[in-house]
Amino acid sequence: MSSLPRRAKLKVQAAASKDECSFFSELSSSSEEDDKEDSVWEPQKKVPRSRKQPVPKESKPKRMPRVKKHSPKISDGLEDVVVKEELNSSVAIADVNLEEGKNEPDTVQAPKTAKTKRKSSAQSPLAQRTKKLKVEETSKGTNAEGGNTTPEMPSTSTEWESACKKGKNEDDFTFGQPPLKKMKTETCPQGQPVRFPASANSVKEEVEMHWDIVQVLSERTNIELWVCANIIRLFNDDNTIPFIIRYRKELINNLDADSLREVQQTLDELRAVAKKVHSTIQKIKKDGKMSECLLKALLNCKTFEELEHVSAPYKTGSKGTKAQRAKQLGLEGAARTLLENPGALNLLSYIKPSVKGLSALQDIETGVQHILADMIAKDKDTLDFIRKLCQNRHICIQSCLAKVSSKKVNEKDVDKFQLYQNFSCSIRNIHHHQILAINRGENLKILTVKVNIPDGVKNEFCRWCIQNRWRPRGFARPELMKVLHNSLDDSFKRLIYPLLCREFRAKLTSDAEKESVMMFGRNLRQLLLTSPVPGRTLMGVDPGYKHGCKLAIISPTSQILHTDVVYLHSGQGFREAEKIKRLLLNFSCSTVVIGNGTACRETEAYFADLIMKNYFAPLDVVYCIVSEAGASIYSVSPEADKEMPGLDPNLRSAVSIARRVQDPLAELVKIEPKHIGVGMYQHDVSQILLKATLDSIVEECVSFVGVDINICSEVLLRHIAGLNANRAKNIIEWREKNGPFINREQLKKVKGLGPKSFQQCAGFIRINQDYIRTFCSYSSQHTESSTGVEGTNEKQGKKKSKTPVNVVLKPNPLDQTCIHPESYDIAMRFLSFIGGTLCEIGKPEMQQKINSLLEKEGIKKTAEGLQTTVHTLQVIIDGLSQPESFDFRTDFDKPDFKRSIVCLEDLQVGTVLTGKVQNATLFGIFVDIGVGRAGLIPIRNVTEAKLSKTKKRRSLGLGPGERVEVRVLHIDVPRSRITLDLIRVL
Repeated sequence: MSSLPRRAKLKVQAAASKDECSFFSELSSSSEEDDKEDSVWEPQKKVPRSRKQPVPKESKPKRMPRVKKHSPKISDGLEDVVVKEELNSSVAIADVNLEEGKNEPDTVQAPKTAKTKRKSSAQSPLAQRTKKLKVEETSKGTNAEGGNTTPEMPSTSTEWESACKKGKNEDDFTFGQPPLKKMKTETCPQGQPVRFPASANSVKEEVEMHWDIVQVLSERTNIELWVCANIIRLFNDDNTIPFIIRYRKELINNLDADSLREVQQTLDELRAVAKKVHSTIQKIKKDGKMSECLLKALLNCKTFEELEHVSAPYKTGSKGTKAQRAKQLGLEGAARTLLENPGALNLLSYIKPSVKGLSALQDIETGVQHILADMIAKDKDTLDFIRKLCQNRHICIQSCLAKVSSKKVNEKDVDKFQLYQNFSCSIRNIHHHQILAINRGENLKILTVKVNIPDGVKNEFCRWCIQNRWRPRGFARPELMKVLHNSLDDSFKRLIYPLLCREFRAKLTSDAEKESVMMFGRNLRQLLLTSPVPGRTLMGVDPGYKHGCKLAIISPTSQILHTDVVYLHSGQGFREAEKIKRLLLNFSCSTVVIGNGTACRETEAYFADLIMKNYFAPLDVVYCIVSEAGASIYSVSPEADKEMPGLDPNLRSAVSIARRVQDPLAELVKIEPKHIGVGMYQHDVSQILLKATLDSIVEECVSFVGVDINICSEVLLRHIAGLNANRAKNIIEWREKNGPFINREQLKKVKGLGPKSFQQCAGFIRINQDYIRTFCSYSSQHTESSTGVEGTNEKQGKKKSKTPVNVVLKPNPLDQTCIHPESYDIAMRFLSFIGGTLCEIGKPEMQQKINSLLEKEGIKKTAEGLQTTVHTLQVIIDGLSQPESFDFRTDFDKPDFKRSIVCLEDLQVGTVLTGKVQNATLFGIFVDIGVGRAGLIPIRNVTEAKLSKTKKRRSLGLGPGERVEVRVLHIDVPRSRITLDLIRVL
């Protein structure tokens, strides 16, 4: 009964606290006063003291913080307040949720609150502070959205809120997931993309700086402010990229996965800079070296290079800079006087013959010069001017052969860098692969690299400093002006020029590494989404010379039927042909898959010769070449030992090679992505960035394809969005113990899979209805006994569902689609609109009904009638239209099956061939044309006009697996190099 008055008070107080929020945002943005700066950079003081004082007094009462203000409701760090506020959090977003909350029983709140109080009391202060910051940011976003007077259309998440709330007594919060995560999910603004007011675009960060993270993120990624603010909130709520791309598309303005991943990487980089700035400030302050000017300079740093430049003199163990030693001699006052009142400066008065560094006038002038040079090099306006000046000038990067390289380095390695032994290019025009090549040569001590800044830049910079920024405020004698000129020259040459070089090199390297990683990611996505070849019995061949060729025959369901070893290249080829023919006939296998490793070319010629002689008649045998990268690593891994116990590792490689054609995604996820071998300079880039990106790509591919939870492997399941190794293991154990999953709701019964994990993974998990019908018909007589067992298992926990089990075990045809459970209610209403039923999902009748409604009403009007967004409705339409067991990978290329072979000597300039893309790099595309050596299409020959416009593309450029038609431009037989021209994409 008391929930409604609390909601009303909260709503009124939320409106009343807007002025306070705006005041504090202005307070945090100003950087002139010392006390304001202190409140920004020090996390325990970053909230103004006037707000922090009442908190200790009010942290003991349980309900007072919630009533008084909107933000201090979580200031005591207790999760009981968080859970209660979660029930009211939807008020600030949409009033429609208020009606849903009225029907919610208040008796549910008390036991949950008591339990969460006990849990939160054991948490560390750091965890409490982190949760406090995240919820403050979320409440700020909801206030901003609630303040928008324009009516906002409720989205699918609004429907999901009510579903979650109604299911509170169904064990939503009893699987190890804190209620805070669920609250964050619901308070995140959902629905149509709204350009929030300026206050909503400023997201509260853990470490405050003198720059706004949303603004900087928008500038670096060229994405709108409101989109960046939404992305930050979504990531703060622990949403995964696949979930955001599919089910929150309206909040990110239709960004694709690669763009979203780039924003995430930039955001992580900015937060890492802010965190390091914070730790640097703490360290310098502890040493007693902090000053107002230094604090301001540190809080202005946006990159690691700027931070290193500012903080280098204050590092522990440093001997100190020349400027610091001059300041210790007491010359700082003279330097400031030269700028502020040069007429009153007398350098002779600082002479002390007995003190080293002050014994002569020359020493004093040098000391003042060093102090002025340091001041100039750390001034923000000065650095901004020189950076802007360099943007409009021709800055080039140059590389040449190192003088000592010929003595210490292998001559073959030197020849590899022949193109860069006398290389020069503008930093605006240089390609990413050239930067990576130069860096590799420099690391190997083969090349010497430098950045060349024209003398005109220095001259204009010095002129601007003398006339504007560093102009003395009074008349300065010639000897003093000479000191100032020398200071500018020294500052530019010794401090600013090295800083600019580091910044340019770091920016070029960072961009090149990111592009290399993104290229690797695009290639990996292309490879993982290669169309599977189901329904075939396959023979996998792992070629070899001395130890023979390993064979493995697998069934259409990937079961191992037979393994063997044949010696094709040791004079026994004819005798082994009989064995191979017998195996192919016995298992009715007509497809051979050959790995592209050692002896691949000879093995391919062997099979091609037998096929051309029609040796395997009556079978029409074909073969294909597949990459075996990573197969040997996987064959000795614990996963392979668990999956194929007792099988020789060499034979496991043959099994893996065959399965890569049958289902590439399911097999390649077992291998660490960096071992798949479709990258460029992958060993030279940041391994942390590479691993994070490739793991994200794998998660994206597996999630978008979807998995049948009742038959998929644990390795595949752990790559679904929202799941990990432990949750996947728990799901498999639950499936083995309780039988197959009947519907998605049963996932909530799995240990460790709470509301947030369920929200992220549910839409990507499929439940095959034919399999369930078969299982239910088989075990219908045992249903009652099985439900009784589940009831006894539930009693073992402290808090379990009281919902009747027969409701939980009811199959739902929507579980076989890509529709998220949060949208089931909208999907059912849409079905009633078109007059369809769940039995018609994926059938032509359903497609006809949907098309007739959309032609009559249009998708936008239909979405408005259903009170949802166009993107959500499109997902529902796709889910209802797609046939059962739909796999969108069938739209893409299959492996290239062949019957004959071509030699390098057979090629001629002008010959037109078809081939398959093997790898894509930043400088060209490598194509397998069946001659044992991949040809290269230079990137300049890949134009947009030659790319297919009708074919569904996974990325802007070509990628592994795509079939192309090419023309031979040049053949270099001694170096085995083939240059190709792209004619068209097949």
